[in-house]
Amino acid sequence: MEQEILVLRAEIEESLKLISNAAELENFRLEYLVKKGKVQNFFDRMKEVPKEQKASIGKVLNELRSYSENRYKELKEKYDGDTAIIADIDLTLPGRKNFVGSAHPVYQIMQSMVDIFDSMGFAVAEGPDIEDGYHNFDALNFAPDHPARDMQDTFFIKSNKNALLRTHSSPVQIRVMKSQQPPIRCIMPARVYRNEAINARSLAEFHQIEGLYINKGVTFAELKGTIISFAKKMYGEHSKFRFRPSYFPFTEPSAEMDISCFLCGGKGCRICKHSGWLEIVGCGMVHPNVLKECGINPEIYTGYAFGFGIERVALLKTGLDDIRLFYQNDVRVLNQF
Repeated sequence: MEQEILVLRAEIEESLKLISNAAELENFRLEYLVKKGKVQNFFDRMKEVPKEQKASIGKVLNELRSYSENRYKELKEKYDGDTAIIADIDLTLPGRKNFVGSAHPVYQIMQSMVDIFDSMGFAVAEGPDIEDGYHNFDALNFAPDHPARDMQDTFFIKSNKNALLRTHSSPVQIRVMKSQQPPIRCIMPARVYRNEAINARSLAEFHQIEGLYINKGVTFAELKGTIISFAKKMYGEHSKFRFRPSYFPFTEPSAEMDISCFLCGGKGCRICKHSGWLEIVGCGMVHPNVLKECGINPEIYTGYAFGFGIERVALLKTGLDDIRLFYQNDVRVLNQF
């Protein structure tokens, strides 16, 4: 029997060398160390051993059990992490889908607008978010007492009374016209800031795309053609539009273009203030005073400018009925785009 025990020890030693993970270690335990395992089987047979051999065989058998159990404990500590992983994985479950993020819907709309104007030959220009009063108001023909200069409408920088967060993208126009001579044809995507009440139609921080074209003989008809062409590419050939007179200090004449309300189909609702129309762009011919301020002779050159609110365009394009939904980080909304 002692010889059989030595053979079992050699078998156990060989099995231990082959163990490389928690599952194989568990199989080792079930084969050798449980009550009905191979080691315990020899203890059950001790009653068959002659009395004079029991001491020596019992010693060899106890050494084998101690060796097997100690090696099992050592390996169990080593592979405990694997056991936890195996226990947490149900291999019968289907694989998990890898979710891929996407650009924010407002950025997607902005990029679509840039692409459309790029196809019309407009370059892209940018300017700083923090502006001074000259570029934001003075150079754009704002009167000294214009309401937009008040703290109720504009975010001023506390440490510098002449610095402010730009209220529109038009200051970039001034920087472009002062840095180059006509012909000028560019658009200016920008984040802008206004001290406004936040509601379904308005935000205190939002985005605009401004457009500018300066050259000899530019007419209002070209302005209308450009905006209508953009709107049809953006909203479809059968979309309904209208132009109406308006006023901006930096353009003369000025106008706004409306599109039929997407929510009510022109019948009137809270989004369109029951008018059936939504304003999407302000526009006009660049005021001669603005051209003079930038060193461009208004007797030789004329031009037009326009400005879209990107969130307003995004509302119309996506069909959402509340502009605040874009910035509430609700994945149920964002995952749709």
